[in-house]
Amino acid sequence: MHVYVYLFVCVLFGLWNCIGILLGDVGCLVGGILEIVVGFVVLAIEAPCCFIFLDYVQQVAEKADQRPYWNRAALYCVIALPPVILCFGLGTLFGCGLVFVTGMIYGMMALGKKASFAEMRAAAAAATAASAASAAEQGRSNGMAASAPGSQKQSSTLVNNVQPIAYSMPPPYDSVA
Repeated sequence: MHVYVYLFVCVLFGLWNCIGILLGDVGCLVGGILEIVVGFVVLAIEAPCCFIFLDYVQQVAEKADQRPYWNRAALYCVIALPPVILCFGLGTLFGCGLVFVTGMIYGMMALGKKASFAEMRAAAAAATAASAASAAEQGRSNGMAASAPGSQKQSSTLVNNVQPIAYSMPPPYDSVA
């Protein structure tokens, strides 16, 4: 099923929550109205063809397509929360949950494709070599002899610079027991 069907479901559940005014639940009325608005906003961004009669919707959708994926992910995740907070129920959880999941999918797309095993191994090896080189450079700058790479850590200079603790007598007492 396409995301458009999910967004129509969000709008329909928003209408269902608006019926809460019959029971005197103003929070569900406001939550339902917000859920309808969320559904229409996401539908306008994702499927501007559904709003052919509104001229500016196409422009908003084009601007949204030019932005990075993480912007859309953040927008969808943030606007899906207020209806659930105002009227916690299955209708808002399911309707706004679909919008939230759409935002999570855009967030995963923003992270990008996972690298291959060989690329990850090469990146880890390069990072290890760079940290060993910086540790050796720090060892030379502190006047220590550079030993095997990776054997010295940044905190190891603290151990090498420790001063011996002198033994002293216990403090004298005022009174003798």
